[in-house]
Amino acid sequence: MNRTIYPYPVLRGRTDVEVTRVRLDGVELEFAGIGISQRTVALAVAGRDEWQEAAIEIRAELPETEIADGPWSELVCVAVLEEAATNVRTVHRLTKDRGSGTWQGTVRMARSRHHSRAGLRVQVVATVGGIPGRRIGGSESDWVLDLHAKAPQREQESPAVVEVDFRDGPHSWLRPMKDAPWFVDTAGGDMPVVYLNQAVEGLTTLLSGKGGPAAKATAALAGAKIESDVWEAMFHAAVGDVEADEEGRPRMPTGWRESVLQTMLPDVLPGLSPSDAIVEFSARREEGYGWAELQSRVQYAAALRAQLPKQLANAMRATVRPEGEDR
Repeated sequence: MNRTIYPYPVLRGRTDVEVTRVRLDGVELEFAGIGISQRTVALAVAGRDEWQEAAIEIRAELPETEIADGPWSELVCVAVLEEAATNVRTVHRLTKDRGSGTWQGTVRMARSRHHSRAGLRVQVVATVGGIPGRRIGGSESDWVLDLHAKAPQREQESPAVVEVDFRDGPHSWLRPMKDAPWFVDTAGGDMPVVYLNQAVEGLTTLLSGKGGPAAKATAALAGAKIESDVWEAMFHAAVGDVEADEEGRPRMPTGWRESVLQTMLPDVLPGLSPSDAIVEFSARREEGYGWAELQSRVQYAAALRAQLPKQLANAMRATVRPEGEDR
């Protein structure tokens, strides 16, 4: 947890939230419209585009043992529904089920108040040190309620990959980087482009993974490093496009930038919702405090998204295993 934001005891255990059922104007949404692994609900059901209200039933699991032993009282668990595009934010109180120990409730979403994609998360607030309403925990990542999707997928464009000779190729601006194996370009304002340097001998062969287990593992490691660089570049490009709303508060961007920030911010600033995290990130960038630490956290989050630690471990195992031994 970020001690600057939370100068009081907070929950260290996980708070998990799950969407269990969705009804559109009282008619139940097919289970296929709820993507548990993607944490996404597709609300654009064919033939039922004119719905007025969605009722989203959720279940949250809190670290109850830690809650029972903690220095807080008057604990409340709430679901927060928020969409940056419309600046709509509603809060719904959850109740604890005595039988299962989970917190449950129904979030009502008015179609007229939303435009495209809303985020749904859980927050835990309590009285701590005599001060009521302090946030002591919450879910680490949002569920996405997509009003236009017919399938529960967090669609995200993929950066283009271009193979070009940095030294003698058509792009003169790449020549100063003639010895770099690749370069991630974010200057275009749209999705970044990954340029692979054909002038680096053996790079294409390396990335193809042709050969035995060691070659495949090395190719996967190199690919993960490239992907990590791409995630980091996309994050900074997305943060650079954050604009302020009418009240001067940083507002989440849309499109792929929103998806990147929603994915990475829980690892960059753990314990904060993506909306709160972008406010904290913007404040640190403007004021300079804790900025170096944040850069390390961005690199860490990018490495996680690219599964770089896993591919590094695989490559290390492959280099010490005899070539003919099975994996």
